Amino acid sequence: MESGGGVLQDKSFAFAVRIVNAVKFLHAQHKEYVLSKQLLRSGTAIGALIAEGEFAQSKANFVSKLSIALKEANETRYWLALLHSTHYLNKSASDSLIKGVTQLIAMLVSSIKTAKKVKSEK
Repeated sequence: MESGGGVLQDKSFAFAVRIVNAVKFLHAQHKEYVLSKQLLRSGTAIGALIAEGEFAQSKANFVSKLSIALKEANETRYWLALLHSTHYLNKSASDSLIKGVTQLIAMLVSSIKTAKKVKSEK
């Protein structure tokens, strides 16, 4: 994504692309539609919420959007682990995607803490 929206927005967009491709694989190779629908929804919501936060009405709204993105990221990690445990995703694919979402989680936690700190200093 060439939005200039920052590292978090760019990484979340790139992750969403990976999720879409993983879901396409699950559909084509395994005819799996139920779990992959959940993965698609939560995995792409992360970046959408971060993008919404860019134009938040207030610092509180910004923190709220990022907090919801954090919940979606955690849910995505769950679906990835489940898809691996049920043999829809191999270890290499699931480890790579879980590493990506774990990085997003760390970045979101840091961004939320920073935003809350800045808010409380005013």
